[in-house]
Amino acid sequence: QREFTQKKTFTTWINSILAKHTPPSVISDLYIDIQQGHLLLDLLEVLSGQHLPREKGFNTFQCRSNIENALTFLKSRSLKLINIHVADIIEGKPSIVLGLIWTIIFHFHIEELARTLACTYNQPSLDCSSAVDSSPKARRSAKKNAKIKERWKISATKALLLWAKEQCSLHGSINVTDFKSSWRSGLPFLAIIQTLRPGLVDLEKAKSRSNKENLREAFRIAELELNIPQLLEPEDVDIMNPDEKSIMTYVAQFLQYSRNLRESEDDVQEKVREAMSWLAAQEKKLAKLLIDTENETYYQKYKEMMSFMEAFNQEKKTFLPVLLSKRSEAELSESHQQMREEWDKLISQINEWKAKLDQMLPSPLDGIEAWLQEVERLQAEDLPDLQDPFKAMFVFREIIVIFKGLMGCFDSHLDTLQSFKNEDEKNMPLVLPEKLEEMKRRL
Repeated sequence: QREFTQKKTFTTWINSILAKHTPPSVISDLYIDIQQGHLLLDLLEVLSGQHLPREKGFNTFQCRSNIENALTFLKSRSLKLINIHVADIIEGKPSIVLGLIWTIIFHFHIEELARTLACTYNQPSLDCSSAVDSSPKARRSAKKNAKIKERWKISATKALLLWAKEQCSLHGSINVTDFKSSWRSGLPFLAIIQTLRPGLVDLEKAKSRSNKENLREAFRIAELELNIPQLLEPEDVDIMNPDEKSIMTYVAQFLQYSRNLRESEDDVQEKVREAMSWLAAQEKKLAKLLIDTENETYYQKYKEMMSFMEAFNQEKKTFLPVLLSKRSEAELSESHQQMREEWDKLISQINEWKAKLDQMLPSPLDGIEAWLQEVERLQAEDLPDLQDPFKAMFVFREIIVIFKGLMGCFDSHLDTLQSFKNEDEKNMPLVLPEKLEEMKRRL
């Protein structure tokens, strides 16, 4: 039963990694597919980010060579491969193959993730800030590191367990003491999901459900919402003594998700900083423009505004995703809220500048602009939400009277605009043609 569970769990985990290889590859039967060595090298290339030497063919010699290359690479990273020999892998011996894959999972998946936690929980580690050194110097000191590495293996497991306990402790009496029967109820998985993504699960409802129902729900949500591959089945966990290695492999994926979440948040904060810097630059640019054009003609002022807005609208596209984030106020960080305030402030300054320019239009265009704005304001207003139909009808009639009064000027304003001579006594344009076209469109 344990071998069957591990084979299934490890195969799913390997396939989730191989999907990232170029080209992607897939394992159907772990014991058979590993014998050629190609998929083993593919797996190590994705995990290490290195290109490994390999034979391209599939004869016995080439398969042996590929497996030897894989084992040599693992040894170069100071990994102990006890009783793991090329001949056993070529024969597909279950216990040897599973032992090799577990060594890879523990080193590249669990150990690498728990390394950052070691600093948090004060566990002994080789280095809290970087991955295991695989340089020639490090390889020469492999024997010296061996004892430290064994101690780190224990602490990597402990760090992962402490992390899981910490996530669960936020939700009452959900106790985790190991990677075995503690997970049988399914509640620890649901508690971790609730910590990572609040609101996805109902823990109170879960306490009245069966173990299998909770496990099924946890695995479903994790795959659907967190994009965590389902390595286990409820039947693998809801037993007297579940497989520790399989549960550790699965739990480590939640830790990976939490790290990605923090990295994503770091990315957002970096974008917020970039947006804040851009907003400050735009504000300075606008202030300088207002000073520089203070004594200019209306024509020149409007031309400068058009130029500013063209550049502004082009540049802001880069920052719109973070500026117009759909997050609620409660979800926003302090810097994000400050950025939104700066954005609103800048937009307000631009609108104020536009309004002042509109008031400076030469007569009779200034009157037409004021009339246009009043009609547009009236059109944009929502009708009052009144329960009393008679009062609603009275208010509605008042609005219609105002609107009809305004529309009485429509024909004369249209005639004036169409016949407007756009030049001063020196035959220079008074208004940018774009502004006249904009007013005609609005009419």
